Amino acid sequence: MLKHARILQVAVPSPLPGTFDYLCPARCDAAPQPGMRVRVPFGRGRLIGVITGLAEQSAIAESRLRPALSLLDAEPLLPADILALAEWAARYYHHPIGEVMATLLPVGLRQGKSTAAPAPEAWRLTVQGRAADRVALRRRAPRQADVFDRLADADGPLDSTALADLPGDWRAALRGLLDKDLAEPCDAHAPAWTAVAPPDLNAAQQSAVSAVCESLDTAGTFLLDGVTGSGKTEVYLAVIEQVLARDRQVLVLVPEIGLTPQLIGRFRRRLGDRLAVLHSGLADGERTRAWLAARDGTARVIIGTRSALFTPMPSPGLIIVDEEHDLSLKQQDGFRYHARDLAVVRAHQAGIPLVLGSATPSLESLHNADQGRYKRLPLPARAGAARPPDMHLLDLRGQPLEAGLSRPLIQRMRGHLEADGQVLLFLNRRGYAPVLLCHDCGWVAECSRCDARLTWHQRAGRLRCHHCGYERPVDTACQDCGSAAVKAVGQGTERLEGALEQLFPGVSIARIDRDSTRRKGAMEALLERARSGDARILLGTQMLAKGHHLPDVTLVGILDCDQGLFGADFRAPERLAQLVIQVAGRAGRAERPGEVLLQTHHPEHPLLVTLLQNGYGVFAANALAERRQTALPPFSHMALLRAEAVQPEPPHTFLEQARLLGEQQAMTGAMLMGPVPAPMERRAGRYRAQLLLQSADRGTLQRLLAVLAPQLHGLADARKVRWSLDVDPQETL
Repeated sequence: MLKHARILQVAVPSPLPGTFDYLCPARCDAAPQPGMRVRVPFGRGRLIGVITGLAEQSAIAESRLRPALSLLDAEPLLPADILALAEWAARYYHHPIGEVMATLLPVGLRQGKSTAAPAPEAWRLTVQGRAADRVALRRRAPRQADVFDRLADADGPLDSTALADLPGDWRAALRGLLDKDLAEPCDAHAPAWTAVAPPDLNAAQQSAVSAVCESLDTAGTFLLDGVTGSGKTEVYLAVIEQVLARDRQVLVLVPEIGLTPQLIGRFRRRLGDRLAVLHSGLADGERTRAWLAARDGTARVIIGTRSALFTPMPSPGLIIVDEEHDLSLKQQDGFRYHARDLAVVRAHQAGIPLVLGSATPSLESLHNADQGRYKRLPLPARAGAARPPDMHLLDLRGQPLEAGLSRPLIQRMRGHLEADGQVLLFLNRRGYAPVLLCHDCGWVAECSRCDARLTWHQRAGRLRCHHCGYERPVDTACQDCGSAAVKAVGQGTERLEGALEQLFPGVSIARIDRDSTRRKGAMEALLERARSGDARILLGTQMLAKGHHLPDVTLVGILDCDQGLFGADFRAPERLAQLVIQVAGRAGRAERPGEVLLQTHHPEHPLLVTLLQNGYGVFAANALAERRQTALPPFSHMALLRAEAVQPEPPHTFLEQARLLGEQQAMTGAMLMGPVPAPMERRAGRYRAQLLLQSADRGTLQRLLAVLAPQLHGLADARKVRWSLDVDPQETL
């Protein structure tokens, strides 16, 4: 800290670039330091900012500077390594540093609340509870019994993190136990759990563990490329145990909230209870408490979704990114960072190893491994006695369908159910039907705010747009001709569920999609029904495809894999291949053999043939060769400048001004293409257009953006549009 520093350089949550200078507050209980939060006047309001630097002088006359109102922290809340990561990310993604800094903090701390961690809630069984009849409780109240069993089997009181992975609304169940005087709150901290002995690792797993553990003191990225069911999580756990033995911390990133409950339970059973969980589904208090536990070093293993990447750790030892290929790791609005790519940067800056795990690695990661930047750790076989499933194409051409199901698929479903197997059907369209059509005149129900059709949700009695959220009651008559002959066209998960109830009466069905999992705890409850075998037919969208261990599933049916074969985005084939392999990987994960049937009207399509005959590795090699020939990522680098407005002209005018400004830089090797309308030009009532910037050299593209991005605010039409810059876009739609 500068001895006589009077100027605070503050990052405030504003779309304006750079930091803002303020005088020190009139009264300070502590010396200002980078990483502290500070309350400052901004315009006519007040904002919470983060001090990024101190200076003796400002480029602005001191008489024009306003004093900060107050320091909120007695010591830096954000350590130097996190500040450095944020500043690197702001430069690379060309995003305002103040908005980047706001991303680092939980909502409560972002709002200026105290860093005094709320006292952890903890509970234990009462004397009456310890004498209660578990069997009788489970008969009457199974969810209460789940909480009761967890409390009864623990060595002492449990806090909310120790109960968070339970299915359903565990808080409501806990209240029931409190009301019955079977449990009581207490002030004790959660105890350390007795660790479960690890299973024996096979040769490939042990080789992967050894490779990472030999590099625990150095920076390096490992690509754990393991087929579905190969035991990647056991490799993670074995390495984590070695890191914890060195008294270091571990950060584990997962792409979606739905994957955290089973992962938390598995980690807790092996590693004990010093876990912190961070994702958007937590209450603000729980998230703040977990963040502070990680920052203070109390939590030794941090498991979280995308934004958990920025969690401070005083003694980092390892970062793991599970399902590294997953699109959910890329933030699609605001600060558009990629958590996987920033994990590479953070691990390098900290001098620690990074493990990227996937059964279907992204082409970018495979290319980095081919170039020697990452060390590839293959897990070529499933763990234990499990075998890869048999995969077959079902040609739908000319075949009669019942609710989207071919007769061969229905027959195979009956066979697997009769053999006490579990069936998983994948259909990536939620709702009852994707189209409501007038049979007499051809009218189609469309969104009034988007270039999209409305999806019929029968149970809610609503037509909904899956792009902007607009909804209205279902039409009983055509809006054009008045005919009552309106009919549902196409298949959604809700409609398929009803058809399955008719085809398989008495068979329990669990539908897992965004509609059925809206309530808190619903996802966990449905997955528990799936894992326990209570539900014999599982029906779901992409939510069901990712990383879930469902040992009883012996048949997987992919009902419509054609929609990804002809996508406009150049990444569509890669996404489809990953999805097919990930969904197929849910079958045959235990001792029983698995079978996968893919329904298609294009059984001769090269992508499907390659996947089934040669696997994902050969597909990826072919796809990389095509990308090289067409100079597409990872053999080039892109940024997408998007603009939108309520009228169609301003976005194109603004982007044309940006293109001319970029061309004036005359940087060799950089191309600016467009502006063009976005593939869905009108969305949520706004017209959208985009300008693509591309270069074979990352440095050239970054130099162009460094000159161009700061000048965009000053363009004549910048105030007439909402614009954003997306570096390394994962979707060009």
